[in-house]
Amino acid sequence: MEETGPRKGTVTQRAIERITAMIREGELEPGGRLPTERDLAARLGISRSSMREAIRALTVLGVLEARHGSGIYVTRLEAGDLLETFGVVADLSRGQRLVELLQVRRALESAATATAAARITADGLAAVGKHLAAMDATDDPDEFLAHDLAFHREIVAAAGNETMAAILEGLSSRTVRARVRRGHQEEDAFARTRSEHAAIHRALAARDPEAARAAAAAHVGAVEEWLRARLED
Repeated sequence: MEETGPRKGTVTQRAIERITAMIREGELEPGGRLPTERDLAARLGISRSSMREAIRALTVLGVLEARHGSGIYVTRLEAGDLLETFGVVADLSRGQRLVELLQVRRALESAATATAAARITADGLAAVGKHLAAMDATDDPDEFLAHDLAFHREIVAAAGNETMAAILEGLSSRTVRARVRRGHQEEDAFARTRSEHAAIHRALAARDPEAARAAAAAHVGAVEEWLRARLED
């Protein structure tokens, strides 16, 4: 018998938990093919409709992927794939939720920048400097924003933590940054941003993790404070 109403949601959630447990415990390997919907439902004692919904939900989350004509597979479970939906949430956030996301970004980016200061190579530092120089040379908002994002992306990559990089990529998405910057430009945001980025670059060049942490926190914190003030007006 098929589950209906509230119970169906509960059973679907249980199916999701059972599949993720199989992956976690190594019964289903990253890149491996999932048993058929019928076999998996019978094996777990769950209706096919609930199993279908669980597979659909895990596919949306990037844990599973459907390959046409081949079946359902566990993804490689790369951080960027699993956190793709997080970027969508960041893009759609507004108001106080956006302030909260900026608070998370401030904490993570300051930590990543501190780590990068200890680990960044000469080539990595040169790449960061290249984007800083490009920001100094343009007043075009789109070009400025592209180099702004790339500046931070190079720094986070130098920290060497792929999961943190994936989270920050979502938090620093083009839509979120563009929405904040549009209004921030009214107060000469380009000049302040250049100055804040220069402070981060100096700390990286000095291989000073604490100075890098403080500079990154101040940079993201300035945007956070600006947005908070606008919400209070």
